[in-house]
Amino acid sequence: MAMTDLIHADLHERYGTKAYSSLTMHRLGLWLFIISDAFFFTALISSRYFVSGTDRPDALIQELGLALTAVLLLSSLSAYRSEVAASHGDTEGAKRWIMITIIAGFVFLGGVVFEWYEAFHDFPPGSGFGTTFFTLTGIHTTHVISGIILLAFVYRRAAKGEYGPGHYWGVEGAAKYWHFVDLAWVFIYPTLYLVGESVEMGAHG
Repeated sequence: MAMTDLIHADLHERYGTKAYSSLTMHRLGLWLFIISDAFFFTALISSRYFVSGTDRPDALIQELGLALTAVLLLSSLSAYRSEVAASHGDTEGAKRWIMITIIAGFVFLGGVVFEWYEAFHDFPPGSGFGTTFFTLTGIHTTHVISGIILLAFVYRRAAKGEYGPGHYWGVEGAAKYWHFVDLAWVFIYPTLYLVGESVEMGAHG
C-alpha cells in the first residue's frame, strides 16, 4: 500500500471515528434529556389526581382536545418525513416537511390559546382542576414553542444546504424532540379530557 493510501486511511479512521463518537454523544445527550423530561411530565400528570381528584369539568371542549391530538400526531409524521428526506439528501423535501411541522405546531398553539380563553371563565387557574389544567398545558406549550424554534433553526440550516446523507443530526435531533413533545401530549390529553367523571365545575371546582 502506498504511503498516501496509509495517510488517507489513517485520516479517515481518525476523523470518521471522531464524527461517529460526536454523533453518539449527541444522541445520548438528547435521550438523557428526554428521559429526565419524561419523569417531569409523569410527576405533573400524576399530580392531577392529587390536586383535583378524578373529576373533570363538563365545560372542556372535547372536540378541540381531540383535534389538537390529531394535529400533533400528524405533525409527528411530517417530522419523521423530514428526517427521512434529509438522510437521503433531499433538501427540498426536508425543508417542506419541516415547514409543515412548524405550521402544525402553530395550529396547535392557536387551539390551546383558544381553549385557555374558554377555560379561564369556566375553571380558573385558582380552582383545583384549573391549576392542573393550566400547569400541564402551559408547560407542554413551552415545549411546543421550543420545538418550533428548534425546527425553524434547522429549516434555516437546511435552506443553506448544510444537511445531507451522513450529516443530518440537526434534523434528526429536532424530529426526535418533536416526537417526545407529541408523545407527552398523548398522555396529557386523556388525563385532562377523558379520565374521570364529567361534572359541573361550579359544584366541584
